[in-house]
Amino acid sequence: MKIRWTRKIGSLRTLPLHLMILPGLALVLIYSYGPMIGIAMAFERYIPTRGIAGSEWIGWDNFRYLLDMPDSMDILRNTIIISFMKIVAGLFVPIIVALLLNEVRKESFKRGIQTMIYLPHFLSWIILGGVLIDILSPTNGFVNDILGWFGIEPIYFLGSNSWFRIVLVTSDVWKEFGFNTIVYLAALTGINPSLYEAAIMDGANRWKQAFHVTLPGMLPIIVLLAVLSLGNVLNAGFDQVFNLYSPQVYETGDIIDTFVYRVGLVETQYGVATAAGLFKSVVSCFFVIAAYVMAYRIANYRIF
Repeated sequence: MKIRWTRKIGSLRTLPLHLMILPGLALVLIYSYGPMIGIAMAFERYIPTRGIAGSEWIGWDNFRYLLDMPDSMDILRNTIIISFMKIVAGLFVPIIVALLLNEVRKESFKRGIQTMIYLPHFLSWIILGGVLIDILSPTNGFVNDILGWFGIEPIYFLGSNSWFRIVLVTSDVWKEFGFNTIVYLAALTGINPSLYEAAIMDGANRWKQAFHVTLPGMLPIIVLLAVLSLGNVLNAGFDQVFNLYSPQVYETGDIIDTFVYRVGLVETQYGVATAAGLFKSVVSCFFVIAAYVMAYRIANYRIF
């Protein structure tokens, strides 16, 4: 009886803390789950004047129309290729930079480099898109001016199907590698210094210390970030592609997100655009679950 009263008193004391969840819960329900009613448009011939409840129900027709479109497979292939290239480049570049920075002994120089490589992370793709368009211009761009010094003809980087994906991946790495570098540098601080001392006693030089002590020490965080990045395999970056692409590079640069924007808001085919977005969400959900299971089994990472 005494234990029961103690539990009730404890529950009453924590009740105000539980009530503090309600505003956040209300925001999630309104802005995250409320818009999910619009999923119904994927199965309708949606007409804005009739609304979701009054539009004709057509079942899977929007999905069949989507799959029968001649460029649907190109869009899916572009999304996967661009995402995969970004994941691979975004994994290895920060590791290399973190290893190099770890060898810098002058602390002020090291912090200065970290700040410089981290700054692009705070800039939007609208700003960076304008910068890239200027410096990659085939007429007066800085990059083509340098190529001209070596006798190379100007290259239309943002209008060439051969170069567009490379520009996307390179600029994405430039913008984001500073953030992941800091994560890896934080992981380096957790390596036991006695391991380096033992390696020096065994005659290991800096390269051997990096390969036999530093990299194994970073391995758990490398595996964790690599596995979790699988959840973004269909997120090729709408902001970046939208600000840089043009009809000339649709063949290699058009992704699911830009397709949804173009079909839904420009061509007003709301049902088809919603079907494409729903397809992406379902496949992404599968990858997120798979990534979570792999992160748990490989790196013992779990949220719940």
